Amino acid sequence: MDTAAVLCEGAFGTNIGKTAAGLVRHSLRFKIVGVIDSKTPYGDAGEILDGVKKGIPIFHSLQELIKSQESPPRFLIIGVATIGGRLPDSFRTTVREALEAGISVISGLHEQMGKEPDFASAAEAGGSVIIDIRHERKFEDLHYFKNLAKDLPCVRIPVLGTDAGIGKRTTAIILTDTLNSLGVKTTFVATGQTGLLQGSQFGVPIDAIRSDFVVGELEAELIRAYDIEKPKVMLVEGQGSLSHPAYVTGSRAVVNASSPNGVILQHSPKREFRTFHESELHLPMPTIDYEIDLIHLFAKAPVIAITLNHQNMTDDEVHETSKAYETKYGVPCEDILRFGAEKIAKSIIVRYGL
Repeated sequence: MDTAAVLCEGAFGTNIGKTAAGLVRHSLRFKIVGVIDSKTPYGDAGEILDGVKKGIPIFHSLQELIKSQESPPRFLIIGVATIGGRLPDSFRTTVREALEAGISVISGLHEQMGKEPDFASAAEAGGSVIIDIRHERKFEDLHYFKNLAKDLPCVRIPVLGTDAGIGKRTTAIILTDTLNSLGVKTTFVATGQTGLLQGSQFGVPIDAIRSDFVVGELEAELIRAYDIEKPKVMLVEGQGSLSHPAYVTGSRAVVNASSPNGVILQHSPKREFRTFHESELHLPMPTIDYEIDLIHLFAKAPVIAITLNHQNMTDDEVHETSKAYETKYGVPCEDILRFGAEKIAKSIIVRYGL
């Protein structure tokens, strides 16, 4: 595994810092040696996020991180998912320092950093490279929708949500690992920058693909994933939510591409406003009932489980909410990040006879 530091200046532990959080929690591709954020107190990044030590320290500068290592990390990863996918101004000095020091930079933002002359000259001076991962294939290689996923002989389950930045990817990854540990071969398909950076073998950054090809490109990845892995279950990361007015493609594209057998719905019971817009637009969160109605309409598939984001909730509140939702909706409910995915995984095995 290549060594990498994650730059998350002023955003670690926030919704915008979800890429850094994802890499701290799970990374198959990189050995994360530290998170850089001068606004976060020193400590273990995993403990700060989830109360679980990961051996990944917080640093307040790139130079501080370099001094702590026997050799500099090979990569610096941009650890934020900002509105519009732009690089924050506060990141630019550190990015330039890294490139000049021979540390290559990986970005999943829409802003193509490799095209910026300032960064390009710094990379040339340091012998480093800039890798922008959020782009589509060459035009001649793009795929149209062919309605193929419905015929795949595996259970296809998108993890959708009532909002963006609510934990869909994390839930899907943990559930994938749990099903595999229970002997049910399961494959995860990423649809955004963080899942790809974490090392997902399959997936595309769907919000970087022109609209005519979004569904076809994701469908082609599902077909490729099945051809290579032959899983019994395929879990697909949702994007945004069907009801979110700021996202045109997102979860609708995931539904169209995967032709789901069932849907898992991720919800944050105490979140009042839509993520990324709470300070300016104050868009209220939808109810679970409203989102389920949309899922039934667009996906023509049942919601087979509800998973919780424990934002602003105590453990007791999570357990009480889970019981209430199970009674009301007749499906299993759990906070997978906090309490594990075994309940949901076993319900999938029973439901589909796996």
